[in-house]
Amino acid sequence: MPGMSRNAAIALAATASIALLATACTGQSGSAADGDAAKETTLNFWHAWSAPAEVAAVKSLIAGFEKAHPNIHVNVVGNMTDDKMNQALRAGGDKAPDVISSFTTNSVGKFCSSGALVDLNPFFEKSGVEPEKTFPKAMNEYTQFDGNRCSVPLLGDAYGLYYNKTAFEEAGISEPPRTWSEFAADAKELTIAQGNSYKQLGFMPNYHGWESTTEHYLGQFSPTYFDADGRSNIAKDPAFEASFTLQKKLVDELGGFEKLETYRSKLGDEWGPKHPFHTGQVAMQLDGEWRLGMALDAKPDFEIGVAPLPVPDDQADEYGKGYITGTIAGIAATSEKQNAAWELMKYITTDTDAVVGFSNAIHNVPSTLAALKSPKLKYDPRFKTFLEIAANPNSTTSPASVNGGVYLATIQELGYDYESGKVTDLKKGLQDTARQIDTDIAQAK
Repeated sequence: MPGMSRNAAIALAATASIALLATACTGQSGSAADGDAAKETTLNFWHAWSAPAEVAAVKSLIAGFEKAHPNIHVNVVGNMTDDKMNQALRAGGDKAPDVISSFTTNSVGKFCSSGALVDLNPFFEKSGVEPEKTFPKAMNEYTQFDGNRCSVPLLGDAYGLYYNKTAFEEAGISEPPRTWSEFAADAKELTIAQGNSYKQLGFMPNYHGWESTTEHYLGQFSPTYFDADGRSNIAKDPAFEASFTLQKKLVDELGGFEKLETYRSKLGDEWGPKHPFHTGQVAMQLDGEWRLGMALDAKPDFEIGVAPLPVPDDQADEYGKGYITGTIAGIAATSEKQNAAWELMKYITTDTDAVVGFSNAIHNVPSTLAALKSPKLKYDPRFKTFLEIAANPNSTTSPASVNGGVYLATIQELGYDYESGKVTDLKKGLQDTARQIDTDIAQAK
């Protein structure tokens, strides 16, 4: 299975379980002066990849580093969860990681605020590397918290729109929708009834519809999750009401929540070959870059189209943006080899050829602006859409929080309640949710 398909699954699971992550302060801030990078030394690098092809890709990445730095050896440990990393980061010791890589951007706020990972700003300054000019805007944002840059992007996810070109042609639709109003019209046109169900559904709008989560919808509205004081902004920023309203309208117009849920319950698994987009049961799909490879492997009987997700009608000039997330890497505060660890970090996250090679190997979006434009990238022409989304300065992400992804899970719960009719007053629901988010963050602090 491609790397980011599993990455996405873990990221979604982490949103629900993020509260289990350790938040205790390590009591160590780390120092850019720790360790001599010129001496013979061995680093421990822990990462989360586990599939054979991914593990081989990591080994190749590290081999390139060791060739460039013959005095620094790297002991690689894979298939590590955030829970295991947090425990080891707090404990320290010879076997603990010096460098970690996590699939979960939601953990950045905890990693930074707890002091588990060191602030990398001094290392960047000393190396003369400017993060704002090195990484795409959204990736640069989700790797820091409250001015503390405790992580660096290491490949990424970009979300876009997959569509069934054959179904589009049969419905007389000549191009993918650019605005949400066009999308809604296309979704209805592409929906073919079959009794009290569907022969083909234009789009599965429900929040349980695989990647159609609240944050992925919201990404196209460019929301501001928190105000200048760090308080939840979801009841004040009209982007949130607009996104919830759009999704509920799609649900209602495509058959209603119960009918859609009944259909969804009979569809294939998100990570298997019977995914409903692969089988033609759903004509459009909100998904990440990994879906292209999975869909092609399933050998569908139609041509696959890829485009950016639509934008609100009043933001038509920003068409091409998308929601961005990805893998992050950081240096342990307990490490006594931080200068050598920085050399490893700098290589795997900023060396253009290294990033491109790793991207080619596991089919994820490169995480530097230079790598996104590299002629050495190898990909299906349709994959270019995700490269452009990642490089788009209007693309968005979800900001880091002191309690990880709890606030996103709280917003998602409102989504479930609103789409199902349990909550009917959206404004009140947004206000109640904002208060809950503020309470949870206050308790976490």
